[in-house]
Amino acid sequence: MAKVTPWMAIKPAEACRYDGVSLGEVMLRLDPLDVPTARATVFRVSQGGGETNVACGLAHTFGLRAAVVTALVDDEVGRNIRNQLRTAGVDVSRVLWFNTDRDGSKFSTDRKGTICNGVNFTYAGSGVIPSDTCYYRAHSAVRVLAPGDVDWEALFGQEGVRVFNTGGIFTLISPTSAQLALEAVARANAHGTFVVADLNYRSKVEPDKSRARAINQKLAPHLGFLVGNDSDLADALGYETPAAKNAPFEEWLEPYKQTVRRVAGDFPNLSLIGTQWRGAHNADVVSWGAVLYDVTADAFHVAPLRREVPIRDRTGGGDSFTSGVLAALLGGHDPATAVQWGAAHGICVQTTPGDVTLVEKDRVLAEVRRAAGGGGVKAVR
Repeated sequence: MAKVTPWMAIKPAEACRYDGVSLGEVMLRLDPLDVPTARATVFRVSQGGGETNVACGLAHTFGLRAAVVTALVDDEVGRNIRNQLRTAGVDVSRVLWFNTDRDGSKFSTDRKGTICNGVNFTYAGSGVIPSDTCYYRAHSAVRVLAPGDVDWEALFGQEGVRVFNTGGIFTLISPTSAQLALEAVARANAHGTFVVADLNYRSKVEPDKSRARAINQKLAPHLGFLVGNDSDLADALGYETPAAKNAPFEEWLEPYKQTVRRVAGDFPNLSLIGTQWRGAHNADVVSWGAVLYDVTADAFHVAPLRREVPIRDRTGGGDSFTSGVLAALLGGHDPATAVQWGAAHGICVQTTPGDVTLVEKDRVLAEVRRAAGGGGVKAVR
């Protein structure tokens, strides 16, 4: 079993260059606004990725020092993604670039997209029409990355990272991505970095659940914080939760706690396990909850349930839950506070378009107070 840093031992800010670093895929997102993609003629352009969304939340909303480790092709699409990351306040100096000169090096490609930047078309849905995402990622640059391509010793050993996160989307996108993630978390642990992963199972990425489980069984012993709801724990790790499908939050919570305790027993390296909970009434309205288990204290912390909240875009809610939890912990707060920040940030991202939140920290904290007090939403004039 790897020596894993618990949340209580996150390094102080002054000891590290970065508060958070994310390893994952980042894509250009094309949003067809209020019509399904098949009929769209106008698109909103943004960027996002399951793991890199966490870095964007840490940097933009919480003002922390965040960077991404990913790969992009050095063309106009790649530069657009880079510029959006910069706008969010994310350090892009760790991006590995593929030139288009066909110079024979590993990090080189042609100008016809043999290796390309990932693109997705994401329709947010409306009413009874659910959200839908169409991916063009099979030949994305980040899929080429393999062990040995990233100088982890320089990142974790020389510069220092307080929190490192990756996840179940990145680990499954190519034959080598899981190997790179395992290399990364091992080096992070060796240098006392707090390691986080969101199981984030997606059947469009890997329909073979047995492969996902095999990889995550190898990844989990290296983690301090595991993020996963009941379906993720089942699909990506093999733990079934005895809750009825579409059970309301109150009926879901106790069976989920039972599952989490089983996971904690099998992986004693974990100091935190948690997730957001979404009850979708339709594409425009959700109920939203969150739970965080402090393993050492054997204590579950539950955020107030937000009922029937109108949303604009459900994408990124879980990633923003993770970045909210991490921001609180990085700020010296305890898990009871962290789950409140995670829940608030997660619902805020769903009320703005795109994968990443467009709100500031004070709005997240205001939502924490509003939910705790049971108040409504007032206009600011």
